[in-house]
Amino acid sequence: MRHKKNMVKLGRTAEERKALLSSMVANLIEEQRITTTLAKAKQTRMLAEKTLTMAKKALAAGTPVALMQGKRNVLAVVRHRKHMDKLFEAIAPQFKDRAGGYTRITKLGRRGSDSSEMAILEWVGLAPVSKRRKPAVEAAVTPDAEPKKDA
Repeated sequence: MRHKKNMVKLGRTAEERKALLSSMVANLIEEQRITTTLAKAKQTRMLAEKTLTMAKKALAAGTPVALMQGKRNVLAVVRHRKHMDKLFEAIAPQFKDRAGGYTRITKLGRRGSDSSEMAILEWVGLAPVSKRRKPAVEAAVTPDAEPKKDA
């Protein structure tokens, strides 16, 4: 029987699954929105919300020891200091008054190639980071160009 077994194996070994979910949480922290399969999104959601709760508790404690321990716990999941810093400095303070439900899963339908159910996983209430490197160029009107008159 599968009582209290909530981990989906995702067709991977334990080490591969841990690395996959860790990188997906790191990508969610960096990009603030990821597109993946529904099963992966559900597993990533659990880990991302636990990680954010650890960060919130460490920030709420206010002591340097609690903050250091919270950062160590988060770093064990995300594995990159830049993602940990972004979680503690940018994301966790925005959710300080929220009791839970930090992420949202939106179903997209089935993927064409293998018919896998696709979904978007994103933080609730945060705008996604724009991937544009340059701002959009507006149609510039040159000052010496005169409008044409119809005769």
